[in-house]
Amino acid sequence: MKALTLSLALTAGLLLQAPAQADTLLVERVQSEQGQALPARGQSMTQVEAQFGAPQHKHAPVSGPNNAKHNPPITRWVYPNFSVYFEHSHVIDAVANKARPEEIGPKPVQ
Repeated sequence: MKALTLSLALTAGLLLQAPAQADTLLVERVQSEQGQALPARGQSMTQVEAQFGAPQHKHAPVSGPNNAKHNPPITRWVYPNFSVYFEHSHVIDAVANKARPEEIGPKPVQ
């Protein structure tokens, strides 16, 4: 019992000495940047490239075993502020990239 009490006291002491650090959620930043244009669902790769320019990086398509119908190829294009996901050649989603190390969300592309 003494060991548990001592352990809890030491832990509390360490926590009180640690500098306060607030995490920024990716969702919070995205909500503050609502005016940012992102590719719309259903746009083609050609339309996205015409509207937003060439991406910084184009990842190779990834698909399930035997390229089955229920495992279509998914491609990701990375832009400075967002990433675009394509199923075959059409947008299925676009998401904001992580901007700072203390932000909780997808890691930035290195």
